[in-house]
Parts: sequence; C-alpha cells; structure tokens
Amino acid sequence: MSASGGTKAIVAALAANLAIAVAKFVAFLFSGSSSMLAESVHSLADSGNQGLLLLGGKKAKRQATPQHPFGYGRERYIYAFLVSIVLFSVGGMFAIYEGYEKIKHPHEIEAWYWPVGVLVFAIIAETFSFRTAIKESNQVRGNLSWRQFVKRAKAPELPVVLLEDLGALVGLILALVGVSLALVTGDGIWDGIGTLCIGVLLILIAIVLAAETKSLLLGEAAGVDEVKRIEDAVVDGETVSRLIHMRTLHLGPEELLVAAKIAVRHGDTAAQVATAINAAEDRIRAAVPIARVIYLEPDIYDETAPTSGGDPAEAAGGVGH
Repeated sequence: MSASGGTKAIVAALAANLAIAVAKFVAFLFSGSSSMLAESVHSLADSGNQGLLLLGGKKAKRQATPQHPFGYGRERYIYAFLVSIVLFSVGGMFAIYEGYEKIKHPHEIEAWYWPVGVLVFAIIAETFSFRTAIKESNQVRGNLSWRQFVKRAKAPELPVVLLEDLGALVGLILALVGVSLALVTGDGIWDGIGTLCIGVLLILIAIVLAAETKSLLLGEAAGVDEVKRIEDAVVDGETVSRLIHMRTLHLGPEELLVAAKIAVRHGDTAAQVATAINAAEDRIRAAVPIARVIYLEPDIYDETAPTSGGDPAEAAGGVGH
C-alpha cells in the first residue's frame, strides 16, 4: 500500500474535521444542542487521530539502530491503535454521557438554523473526505471487498480513515435526524437520543479498529498472493530444488521478513551454496519488493525427516513440502 496515498487521505480528513469541529462548536453555543456538542468533540477527536497517524508515519521512517535492528515500521501500527482508544474514550464515551444527560434533562433547541446549517455543511465536507479515502483505497484495494480490504490491509492509515469518515457521515445523519425530530416535536429528548446513537456508533467503530490494529501489532504474515510469489521465486529447479518450509512476518506495512529453509544439491560446495542463496534472495526481492529482510537456511532434503518447529503448513505465512 502506498504511504503517499494514505497521507493524502489523512490530510484531507484532517482539513475537513478541523473546519467541521469549529462550525459544530459555534452551532452548539448558539443552539444549545447536545448533538452539536457531541459532534464537535467527535470531530476534534478525529482531528487528533489524523495527527496521530501523521506522527506515526513520520516516526516509522527512522533508520534502524543496534537496539532496533529491524527499524521502526511498526510505529504506524502503534499510533493506529492509539486512534482506536481515542475514538472510544473521547468520542464514544463522551457522546454517550452527553446523550444520557440530555435525555435525563431535555430542553428545546434554540436558533435551529445553526445546527441544521452546520450539519448540512459538515455532511458535504465529510463526503469530500470520504470520497478522497475511497479513491486512494481503490488504487490499492484490487479485487478485495471493502470488508476484506479493512481486514487484510497491512498499512493501517487508509482503513482507519475510511472507518472514521464512514462513522462521521453516519453520525452526522443521526445528529440531523435527532435535531429535526426535536424541532418537529418540540421535545429535546430526541436530540439526546441522537447523541446516544452517535456514541454507540463510535464505540463500535473503535472496537473494530482496535481488533484489526491489534492483529497487526502482534505480527501478521504476508498475504496469500505474496507468499505464492515468494514460493515460486525461491525454487529454480537447479541450485534450489525445493522449499522445505518458510515463515513471513511484516516488520511494517512496507517491509517484510522472509525466513526459509531451502533444499540444495548434496554435492554442492560451500561457494555454490552461497551463490544459490544469493540468487534466491535476488529472485525473492524481484518478485516481492517489500521483502527486504531475508534469511535462507540451506539443507539437504529428506522426505523421512520431520520438519523442525511443528507443521509449517498450519502456520500463517508458512509452507511445508
């Protein structure tokens, strides 16, 4: 996944959310709508989230050090996980609290044109941000469904922005419905119900984000297509006759570790084995450019000998032959 595409979507979302947050807070001051207050905090939290994603992307570019020899690529996962926590606590829990208070102590909305006007403006701005995120995601999504894209993406930025923008749009619609019902019925309790629904929505999205980024933090293997390309690249049928077993691990969204045991010819000299390994590494990098850290262990294949480390075919990113 292109980092530049993710950055473009983040910047678009940040600009939209900052403008919307200011507009919503002004509408709250003039109308007293709790939905507007919850939505302004939601937009402010989203702005902070985009700032966290940008910060994570910057920190991930640091060079490897002796203490962190594989670099800092996973910084992007850490900051994406922080986004889910902020969305849950600042956005979702605050909105639920505000909705509860408004239902318990309802009051009429004043200056109705402020919240309605701001909500319409916010829907337009969020639609632009959501459209940008969809456009950038389509460039790397391929044939995956949107659900598969969110689950399988190794770079967290675009899935996070997509879910945030989707939640923002649905939240704005809920806020508009709540405000409209409060205006039509003259009962401010509808404004509180709308706010409560926004809080539940944000918490659900935060849980999905937390689950996906947790999986990335734990370490995910390469995708099925990438594993197949690596398998095909390793074996040349001459110097490397077989791939005995393999493990892959994402060190970051655009950096893959490949560790494999390969079968070489019984009579090869040390120089010939070293040449075969170097050639196999070159083929792997040509087939999967993000495979930047490669460890290949030569061995003499024996069908009767068990593969060390259990059954590699049962592990994600691992194959056994």
